[in-house]
Amino acid sequence: MAISMVSLLKPALARLPIPPALLALGAGALTVLSFAPFSLSPVAVLAIAAFYQSLTEASPRAAFQRGWLFGMGLFGFGVFWIRISLNEFGNMDAWVAHLLTALFIAVMALYSGASGWLVRRLDAGAPVWVGPLLLLPGAVVLLEWIRGWLFTGFPWLSLGYGQIAGPLAGYAPILGVHGISLLVAFSGGLLWCAIHWRDRARIGAGVALAALWIGGAGLSAVDWTQPAGPPLRASVLQANIPQSIKWDPEARLMIAETHVDLTLEHLDSDLIVWPETALPDFLHQIRASLLDPLAERARAEGTEIVLGLPAMDLESGRYFNGLLAIGSREDLYAKRHLVPFGEFLPFKSWLGPLVDLFEVPMSDFSPGDNRRPLLNVGAHQVGVSICYEDAFPIEVIQALPEAAYLINVSNDAWFGDSLAPPQHLEIARMRALETGRDLLRATNTGISAIIDHRGRLIDTLPSFVRGAVTAEIQPRQGATPFSRFGHWPAVSLALVLTLLGGRRQIRRLIQSTFNKWAR
Repeated sequence: MAISMVSLLKPALARLPIPPALLALGAGALTVLSFAPFSLSPVAVLAIAAFYQSLTEASPRAAFQRGWLFGMGLFGFGVFWIRISLNEFGNMDAWVAHLLTALFIAVMALYSGASGWLVRRLDAGAPVWVGPLLLLPGAVVLLEWIRGWLFTGFPWLSLGYGQIAGPLAGYAPILGVHGISLLVAFSGGLLWCAIHWRDRARIGAGVALAALWIGGAGLSAVDWTQPAGPPLRASVLQANIPQSIKWDPEARLMIAETHVDLTLEHLDSDLIVWPETALPDFLHQIRASLLDPLAERARAEGTEIVLGLPAMDLESGRYFNGLLAIGSREDLYAKRHLVPFGEFLPFKSWLGPLVDLFEVPMSDFSPGDNRRPLLNVGAHQVGVSICYEDAFPIEVIQALPEAAYLINVSNDAWFGDSLAPPQHLEIARMRALETGRDLLRATNTGISAIIDHRGRLIDTLPSFVRGAVTAEIQPRQGATPFSRFGHWPAVSLALVLTLLGGRRQIRRLIQSTFNKWAR
């Protein structure tokens, strides 16, 4: 199939004299179609092949520019929804929200620019296969990985996420999302080779591409973890509280009553999960009036309840974005990875005056204890994440192998009816697959879901619908290779590919530097 696709693509591409800059921009935009809600996973391979084509015969400087344009297409079409939270809920003027979003996208695109520069800087004088098969996947993944942690990180739209429903997803429990990104970029390089090479070389590239994808499909059948005890009946609540009234003092009673009513309808479940900051009051303010009676009712019914709400340390005055477990026992998790500019202000001494100038509304949450990644829920320890914490795989696997299942709570109402909710659900599915754990996802306005240990959706509740999702989940034990080793195998492989592909240029650079020092 890969070879027949190549034979169809080659004459079509040959007849399209697309300017390289436009090709790079279009390839970035096309990549967005591989992610949810479109989920056209093979499109990413075609887009990466087109991106590499835009880099051929470019100087390193031109390659940086084209890489940056690729990033502008990717992030410009993929995360422009950021402006919704700034404009509609952050009370910014529309022009300010659009300007700041555009600046953010331009900065994120620098990572793609750096990957393009790295490919062309290191492939000078190398054999023709080095660029697409070594430097391209190596550089793309190294910069994607750096983007995931530098300056608190923005790991959204990693190439691997778009493969959650495709054959390459089978590699996720072994290599994680960056490992799949590496295979996507390698597949794009193979496709480029199959289009441009001739005869046996073309056939070899096509066969390698097909084998890579068939191998992933085969790995999808492997169970990396084992059941631990009986299944649980779980309900995930979605109250669908409009963001415009969520923090309105006059709406507090209605919000609490909505969640309690939904809870009472599902007391036959072993576990009930509420969304992030489901209650807009601090824990200590509503303990006696609401939480203690609710916990007593839960104990009487044999039910565990996990709910999101802010919590304050009364001694220090610091407050946290919390997740509280009540029922047979009580435990509290405080969000560890806060959203910059949403929950705290990074580089406050530098950025404070700018925030004041634009009148950006800003919370001032404190991060929780990094040594506490688990929440005790009934008889189980659970790996929990709040909002976009689940986009950071290394933080999720800190709860393993102790965690029997995973919970993610969020409030994606900040981003309206945009690409953000389905993209976020896609990320949650990847975490379930990487860890071999069922995952419960409770959101205020959607998309709430129950996900099995293979990343498959058991059931979902559409956006902007009030209700609940109920299904059986299976607590599990054991650890996937990714849970044990994290990103290091994938990142190390990317580094090795880059060093091997660029060894000539790296050697020359070292010799040149040494000669300068020796003078």
